[in-house]
Amino acid sequence: MSAEDSKAARLLGGDSFSVQDAIGGWRGFVESAAPGIVFVVAYLGWGGFRIPVIASVAVMAVLVAVRLIQRTPATQALSGAVGVAIGAVWAWRSGDASGYFVPGLWVNAAYLAGVLLSMAVGWPIVGVVMGLIRGEGTSWRERPAERRRYQLASGVVAGMFVLRLAVQVPLYLAGAVAALGTAKLAMGVPLFALTLWGVWLLARGAEGAPEPQDPPQTTR
Repeated sequence: MSAEDSKAARLLGGDSFSVQDAIGGWRGFVESAAPGIVFVVAYLGWGGFRIPVIASVAVMAVLVAVRLIQRTPATQALSGAVGVAIGAVWAWRSGDASGYFVPGLWVNAAYLAGVLLSMAVGWPIVGVVMGLIRGEGTSWRERPAERRRYQLASGVVAGMFVLRLAVQVPLYLAGAVAALGTAKLAMGVPLFALTLWGVWLLARGAEGAPEPQDPPQTTR
């Protein structure tokens, strides 16, 4: 499970929703956004792909090093470092700055396919996760109202991935590197936090949702 997945699980199981926790705290938010911001700025300043890639990797390396030196949890920073490294390798091998964003597009497409598959087979991913968090296993599948809420919540998650792909893929195909980088930043942690809030609202309403009862039979 990734750092983002673990964070989502903790938030969905809480009695209240914290925006700060959803974005990983302000430090976590900066760590997530900084490499992408540096990449876009370097691209606008120098063009090409070498300097933007090197700059973003260097920033990510510094952020991880600071975490390790301070002996603070580095899970989120390390998770981000893996994504930055893969994007950097892809851009370097392709010789195109837009290649930096290709792995992220594939990851979003894979997550979208997984969520849609879980919904199609009647095991919405939000229900599976909430069943584990609440310790109720798969009993939620026996309650139609709760199952419908989890289907809807999973649809919200799928919508996030659809929106990302709908905006970012055309920008990638058009070679609009700066616009693509800006869109990726805006639709990264902020959109994830907004989506998580929507899922939390639906999942909270599903907990212990009463099933409609048949009206009592009257005798004559």
